[in-house]
Amino acid sequence: MEQYYQGLVGYLTARLRDRNMAADVAHDAYLKVLESPRLNGLEYPKAFLYRTAINLCVDAFRRNVVRHSEPLNDLIAEECPRRQSPQASLYELQRAEMVMVALDELSDKCREAFLLRKLEGLCHEQIAAAMGISKASVEKHIVNAMKHCRVRVFEMEQHSARAKR
Repeated sequence: MEQYYQGLVGYLTARLRDRNMAADVAHDAYLKVLESPRLNGLEYPKAFLYRTAINLCVDAFRRNVVRHSEPLNDLIAEECPRRQSPQASLYELQRAEMVMVALDELSDKCREAFLLRKLEGLCHEQIAAAMGISKASVEKHIVNAMKHCRVRVFEMEQHSARAKR
């Protein structure tokens, strides 16, 4: 397993843009993988290691988003007061909340593939390697996530419009 360490740190550094953070995540991923009861039966240990590291990054990102959501909204409001009306800003926030609800309704793998593509900017091959699934499965998950979000946001907007009448 040690032979993957430098590659993993390089991979994470490119994604996180911080070598120290990448090394910390790689270290945590190694600990999780080495403590895993499935370690001896893994067919693709490198893919499992990368997937674990990406999961740790996604978890940290989610914690960071929750922790910084209010100041970020304040920053956006201060930065663009003339570009958007309060109604447009409210609409965008409501729409973002609808997307979050829709994402929470997805299966874990579907949501993970979608977030790795849209938030991390990984290509389908990288996502497939990280998740230990085929490229076709990644494509299927991303398409399904996009369709689901589009349909659910539309449904929620329709419901909201009917409620206002």
